[in-house]
Amino acid sequence: MIKGLQIIALSLLLAAVPVSLMAETERDDVETELTAVTLSVNGSRVHIAGAEGETLEVYNLTGVKVATIRIDSNDKNVLLNLQRGCYILKVGKVVRKISIR
Repeated sequence: MIKGLQIIALSLLLAAVPVSLMAETERDDVETELTAVTLSVNGSRVHIAGAEGETLEVYNLTGVKVATIRIDSNDKNVLLNLQRGCYILKVGKVVRKISIR
C-alpha cells in the first residue's frame, strides 16, 4: 500500500516538473533536391522522364547487371533487347521491377 502511494506521489511530482521543448529549426546548409523520376514500361520499351544525367542500370533477378544506359535527356525512350523474364531497373534512387513478355 505504501509502495503504491510512493509511486503515485512520484508520478505526480514528475508531472509537475516543467519540460522545455525546442523545435528543430530549418538548416540552410542542407540542400534537398526534389526530382520525380518516372519509369514506364511497354513491352521491351522503357520510357524514362526526369532523369537527365543519370544512368539506367538493368539487373536480372540473380543480381547480375545486364545493361547500363546513360540518360542524356529529360525524356528518353530506351528499347531493351532482353530475353523474356523479370528484371530490375534502377535510375538514381528509383528502383522498379519489370517483366518482359
